[in-house]
This record gives sequence, structure tokens and C-alpha cells, in this order.
Amino acid sequence: MSFFVHPSAVVDLPCEIGSGTKIWHFSHVSRDARIGRDCNFGQNVFVASGVIIGNNVKIQNNVSIYDAVTLEDDVFCGPSMVFTNVINPRSSVIRKNEYLPTLVKKGATLGANCTIVCGITLGEFCFIGAGAVVTKDVPAYALMVGNPARQKGWMGQHGVRLQQVGSTNSFKCPETGQTYLHDVRLERLTLSS
Repeated sequence: MSFFVHPSAVVDLPCEIGSGTKIWHFSHVSRDARIGRDCNFGQNVFVASGVIIGNNVKIQNNVSIYDAVTLEDDVFCGPSMVFTNVINPRSSVIRKNEYLPTLVKKGATLGANCTIVCGITLGEFCFIGAGAVVTKDVPAYALMVGNPARQKGWMGQHGVRLQQVGSTNSFKCPETGQTYLHDVRLERLTLSS
């Protein structure tokens, strides 16, 4: 076995788990889940059937990843953050055929105790602040905070808030020196080549 599963964890077969992945205490991976290589699942993580998780994904303690959620490579899920998969749940109404897909793109960070309402896409390298409630799509590199979450700036690939260069449409990472360009018409940020 090229991955590690703590003896207290449960892994239902069949499922796929990539090499170098570590699944820690009291976690549960459901059948038909697909997990990439070099992932790390903290204590008490639940992964539902059919979930797709990329490579090098870090999932902290007490996170449940429900059906119809996809996490691309290098995603970070902070402690006790929450995904949903139904917009209008009721205990007495079965809505499994109404699950809405949630896509978390490469390099996104989801802060501790944030909530991601189903049916949205979180852009590459976006940064969701602790406790934020995200109810709509998030652009790549956007810094989102509050309830409901609102954009409060831009974050670079290095996880540092970007600084605007004068009054231009350029933003710079103070740690790496990388430059990003803001397309105002599309409200989109891209890494400058």
C-alpha cells in the first residue's frame, strides 16, 4: 500500500487513493471516491461517494466533503469548513437527484469555519476568509470575507494579499514580486507572463 490509513479510519472499497496520501484518525472515505496523490486528511474528515479530490490537497480536521463536490490540485480546506450539496434541504424530503455540483479550482484556500453553498465555482487561487459564507461564484485570486462573502481584494499564488501598483491595473505580490493584471471589463485577474 503506497498510502497511509490510520487504524481508526474507515475506507470503503472500491475507491481510489493516490500514493503518498495520509488519512488520519476517525476519518471516513466512502466507496467510489477518487483521491489523488500526496493528500493529507486530518482527524474526522468525511469524503462522500463520487467525490473527486486532486493531488496535494490538504483537508484539516472536521471537514465533510459531500456528493457533487470536486477539489482540484493544491486546494486547502481549513478546520471545520463546510460544503453543502442541496439548496433547500428538508429531513422529510429526499432530494438526492437535486444535488448541485461545487467546483473548487486549483490552489484555492478555504479558511476555517467558512461555508460554501452548493452549485458554485471557486476560482483558481482564490482565498476564502475564516467564517465567510460563500453563496455565488468566486473569481480566480479573489479575497472573499464576511456573510455573505464579498470581495475585499486579491491574493497571489503565494497566499499573500496583492498590492496595486500605483493607479494602474497591475497588482504585485510583496513576497515573490510576481505581477498580476486586472481586466476591469471581465473583473478577472491573471498572472502576468
